[in-house]
Amino acid sequence: MGIVHRRKPEGWDWEGVPVVPYTGPGGVCGSRRVLIGPREHARYFVLRYFELPPGCRSSLDVHPHDHGVVVLRGHARARLGSEIVEVQAGDVLYIPPMELHQFENIGEEPFGFLCVIPNKALLQRKPSEEEG
Repeated sequence: MGIVHRRKPEGWDWEGVPVVPYTGPGGVCGSRRVLIGPREHARYFVLRYFELPPGCRSSLDVHPHDHGVVVLRGHARARLGSEIVEVQAGDVLYIPPMELHQFENIGEEPFGFLCVIPNKALLQRKPSEEEG
């Protein structure tokens, strides 16, 4: 049976979903929530919600997997490889494997986005271990 995490009436939190601090060097600050992932027994993907307060940024990352991003609120500068673009609520981004990426909140409200990635446990399996 499927699982529903209902959004709480105030803010961007969901019932049954822990809020985890998202911090690091260079102005990385905010929070992360794993909305769908191993806890829900999702086999192939993980859906996360990140929220960056004004002036905060995400870590500067590069990964062997791709990402799908949907901006839900706010305004940010997005680094996608060598390009820098501004994004806002409603924008959708595709980040291919091995592309350097980062978000920096340049607005006056929190910048919140959904991010879909493959389930890392699945990526670590050998092809013969995958079920058909």
